[in-house]
Amino acid sequence: MKSDGEQRAGLLYGIGAYGLWGLVPLFWPLLKPSGATEILAHRMVWSLAVVGIALLALRRWSWVRELIRQPRKLGLISVAAAVITVNWGVYIWAVNSGHVVEASLGYFINPLVTIAMGVLLLKERLRPAQWAAVGTGFAAVLVLAIGYGQPPWISLVLAFSFATYGLVKKKVNIGGLESLAAETAIQFLPALGFLLWLGADGSATFGAHGTGHAALLAATGVVTAVPLVCFGAAAIRVPLSTLGLLQYLAPVFQFLLGILYFHEEMPAERWAGFALVWLALTCLTWDALRTARRTKAEALRLAAVAAAAPAPTPAPAPALAPALALAPTPTSAPTQAQTQTQTQATGATPAPAEPTA
Repeated sequence: MKSDGEQRAGLLYGIGAYGLWGLVPLFWPLLKPSGATEILAHRMVWSLAVVGIALLALRRWSWVRELIRQPRKLGLISVAAAVITVNWGVYIWAVNSGHVVEASLGYFINPLVTIAMGVLLLKERLRPAQWAAVGTGFAAVLVLAIGYGQPPWISLVLAFSFATYGLVKKKVNIGGLESLAAETAIQFLPALGFLLWLGADGSATFGAHGTGHAALLAATGVVTAVPLVCFGAAAIRVPLSTLGLLQYLAPVFQFLLGILYFHEEMPAERWAGFALVWLALTCLTWDALRTARRTKAEALRLAAVAAAAPAPTPAPAPALAPALALAPTPTSAPTQAQTQTQTQATGATPAPAEPTA
């Protein structure tokens, strides 16, 4: 059981991780006039550099050899790299194109999409409250589609890509830093090739707008790695239920930034759609907390029953054979005739005599 100090530290790490992810929309506009694709390529390249330095400092390289020996895991890592590339690219483009609120909706509905994928792909069984949450989320998407005049594609792409990424990562089952290093290693050569092509074409912005802009592009690696490190530190210190609640900090911050800082429009139908999403998440969170309490109470009950159960009575020692129990103790070594008589009475072979000095 974690101490109170460790749990408080874990809570702060969790708030730091999701808080940074929620505030990252403030960072991407600073990289203009770079386009979303160029920013994405820099993020891949510099993330590998930052994570590589961190792993080198921690001396955590033993996983590389094990990963290379497992083609299935390598294939899954490649899928994860492809999916997170789509997620990163769409998110950067959405923020820099004035769709912060719609991007935040993608991460609001991500838990609902994850549950739906669990039912469709993993054949998981849902509780009634979970079905209600998924149905409410689907209704929210319909309301927003009517309001937008089309489905909220940005939100749906972000939600489904991140849910797929989480599903693949669950099957890979390696650490956060190690996973990011493997994914960005796969992304590195295509990203570097694209940046070199931009440089040869004369359309690269790296270094063309001063050292400050170049430093910000290089900082994309830090922006990617630091929240992940905080999340890893939180995951080993606080319960999963706490992390499940903290995950809503990121889209809440993004939503507020979209309205209050970027001044994006929020017509009535969009408010209605978001209200349905929040209702679905409230139902989902309530069900998760109730289930966690019931599970904990049942575990405590079983532990109390086990502690109150009487200790098992030791089995009685086997009774001696009647012939041996009634036989007189010899005061001297038995004769051959006595040995034969005893053997016939017990049906056992006598043990050899102990050696003497």
